[in-house]
Amino acid sequence: MTNRKNFIKTATLASAALLLSAFKDEAENVKPKKITGKPIVISTWDFGLQANEAAWQVLKNNGRALDSVEAGVKIPEADPTNQSVGYGGRPDRDGRVTLDACIMDEFSNIGSVACIEHIMHPISVARLVMEKTPHVMLVGDGALQFALDNGFMKENLLTEASEKEWKEWLKNSEYKPVINIENHDTIGMLAMDAEGNLSGACTTSGLAYKMHGRVGDSPIIGAGLYVDNEIGAATSTGIGEEVIRIVGSHLVVELMRQGKSPQKACEAAVNRIIKLIKLRKKDLKDYQVGFLALNKNGETGAFSIQKGFNYAKYNSDGNKLFDADSFVK
Repeated sequence: MTNRKNFIKTATLASAALLLSAFKDEAENVKPKKITGKPIVISTWDFGLQANEAAWQVLKNNGRALDSVEAGVKIPEADPTNQSVGYGGRPDRDGRVTLDACIMDEFSNIGSVACIEHIMHPISVARLVMEKTPHVMLVGDGALQFALDNGFMKENLLTEASEKEWKEWLKNSEYKPVINIENHDTIGMLAMDAEGNLSGACTTSGLAYKMHGRVGDSPIIGAGLYVDNEIGAATSTGIGEEVIRIVGSHLVVELMRQGKSPQKACEAAVNRIIKLIKLRKKDLKDYQVGFLALNKNGETGAFSIQKGFNYAKYNSDGNKLFDADSFVK
C-alpha cells in the first residue's frame, strides 16, 4: 500500500512539473498582441476637421480612444474664433460665458461639468470628475472650485467679438435662436481605437443669450453623449431641450443594439423628436437637432431635422467633411 501511495504521489508531482514546464514554454513564446482594429474618429460640424487631426495623432500611435477624444475637443475649446464652444463662446443674456462638457469611456466611466465659468478646457475638468471623484457631475461654482483646486487657471473667456455681439443683442433682447448659427453650438466626438474600444466627448458654450444657469443636453450622459462598448456610441447637436426629451444619444445606441445601422438609428431618433414637436404644435422650421453615431464595425451615421448639419470623419482614408442627410430637404 505504501509503495502504491508513493507511486501515485510521484506520478502526480511529475505531471504537475510537466504542466508547469509547458505553461512556461508557452508564456515565453507568446508574441505581443497584434493590433488589428481600424481606428476612426468622427465629430460634429466643420470645425471637427481640426479637432479630428488632434484626435488622430493619438489614435495612429495606438493610443486610447478616451485620450483621443479629450485631445480632439480641446482644439475648438481653445479657439477664440469658435463662438459656440469654449473660449470665445457667445455668453448668456447676462454676459457670462458658461460651459458644459461630458466624457465617457469604454468601461462606462463618466464625468461631467455644467454651467462652469472661467475654465478654458471643461472637458478636462469633466475627465477629472470621472477619475478623481465619486460623482458624475459637478456644476457652477462647485465645478469651478474643483477645477481651481486641481490646478486649472481662472481665465476670462468672453472675447471682444462675442462681447460686442452680446451688447448689440441687448438693444432688443430678442431671444429667438437661429438654427445652424446660435445652435451650431456643440462639438461631439466619438472614437474607436486600434483595440476596438470606444469613447466619446461633448463640449459646448450652449445656446447664445440663454438664461443664466440654463443647461442643455451636452453635459448629460444619455442625452448629448452615450457610449456602449459592446454596441456603439452617439452624440448630438442642436437645441438640447429637444434631445433631453427623448434621451437622444442613448436612444440611438439602443436602436443600434436592436439591429439598426447607425444611419437608421439617427433617423429614427430625429423622427421621434419631430413627432413631439408636432404634438406640441410648434413650428418645425424653428428647430434643429442632429445626431451622429458610430458602431463597433466602424460604420457611421448622421441625420438632422434641417439641412445644414455636417460632420468630419477621420480614418485610414483621411480626414473628410460630410453633409448629413436631413428630414427637411
